[in-house]
Amino acid sequence: MSGTRDDWSDWVGRREEARDNLDLNRARALQATLDDSGGDPDAMLEPGAALPPLWHWAYFWSLAPTAGLGPDGHAARGEFLPPIDLPRRMWAGSRVAFSRPITLGAPVTRRSTIKTVAQKTGRSGPLAFVTVEHVLSDGAEPCIVEEHDIVYREAAAAGTVLPPGKPAPANGSWVQTVSPSPVLLFRYSALTFNGHRIHYDQPYATEEEGYPGLIVHGPLLATLMVGLVRRELPAARVTRFAFRALRPIFDLKPFTVCGAPDQDSKHADLWVTDPDGYLAMQGEVEWV
Repeated sequence: MSGTRDDWSDWVGRREEARDNLDLNRARALQATLDDSGGDPDAMLEPGAALPPLWHWAYFWSLAPTAGLGPDGHAARGEFLPPIDLPRRMWAGSRVAFSRPITLGAPVTRRSTIKTVAQKTGRSGPLAFVTVEHVLSDGAEPCIVEEHDIVYREAAAAGTVLPPGKPAPANGSWVQTVSPSPVLLFRYSALTFNGHRIHYDQPYATEEEGYPGLIVHGPLLATLMVGLVRRELPAARVTRFAFRALRPIFDLKPFTVCGAPDQDSKHADLWVTDPDGYLAMQGEVEWV
């Protein structure tokens, strides 16, 4: 299948299918990486437990061979996603519905479909947006339905300084401070089989891509956001979550993950505040 930079419509509707078993050890490794158990061995996940929300991102690895990776550590384009010739590719946001829990140890099928491809011009130059729908099932009925937004853009010019952003809200009643160490980022990269070098290779991130430090994964930030519900309301079951990435978080200083639950409904606004007080990611969550 082919296309030009001006027309990727022939990629819309493209599908792929993957299968995985929700291995308990991988979930426990992610639990340890996130300090989700609070250091208590008795709080580690057990066989048959429900997979926490968004932890499915640690499964369904894309097993691209090392020889097929690009210079940034990403898999070569043109297999499932269109080979859009813009050098930077980022996770821009997602909308996720959790209809019922998935049990650890269960075999799960993920069916992915490219829903839209759109091109625009922004302040930084040409942009391309791809939305992929992922449907996860452990039987006949879906357990998780996710829309995943991917943005492609030009590389930033040398010496580009990140402009000021929107000030983050100050009314969070749920607050978690996170120190994004290189070890945390490396472990998350390993558990998600993410070879993108901006998350663990500091010389590459700073010298080749011009960032001031390593970039904290967008899905890691989102997982920490929705994890506030697990931390504050252990008996709740998340049914819907959506987020949008606004500006990068680097490994240079601690950041905060915040939430403001409604008083009269099972809903909360969520956000990530960068070290300068700007809004880095925002979202919302619902639960039962």
